[in-house]
Amino acid sequence: MKRFVDASALVAILTTEPGFEQLILSASEADQLITSAIAQWETIRALTRTSDLTPEEAAREFDELLMRFGIGTVQIGAREAELAIEAHRLHGKGNHHARLNMGDCFAYACAKANGAKLLHKGDDFALTDLA
Repeated sequence: MKRFVDASALVAILTTEPGFEQLILSASEADQLITSAIAQWETIRALTRTSDLTPEEAAREFDELLMRFGIGTVQIGAREAELAIEAHRLHGKGNHHARLNMGDCFAYACAKANGAKLLHKGDDFALTDLA
């Protein structure tokens, strides 16, 4: 099974938040792990905001995590943009109880475009078809 690793999961693993062990277990059970540049940005931003890491240090930790788990980065193009718009229409803030934000909509879109399930922390995607 292919999994798209959302920023929420990446941050939880890197900061050893409660439940990070289950995320690692789920990641290890996947045949392929992917993420996106938007998830990278969200992860590095979160790490610099919630820790004493500089952006360079956070980027280094992010890169090390990608290498350790063999996580590939998928490209975001027109198809993903269309799917993100559709995700917002179906599950976005103001439209649905899932209340997906922009980053969530692109995670959803990248997962859907690549035939992947979402690996995430929290309830953001629980009300979608990719949970």
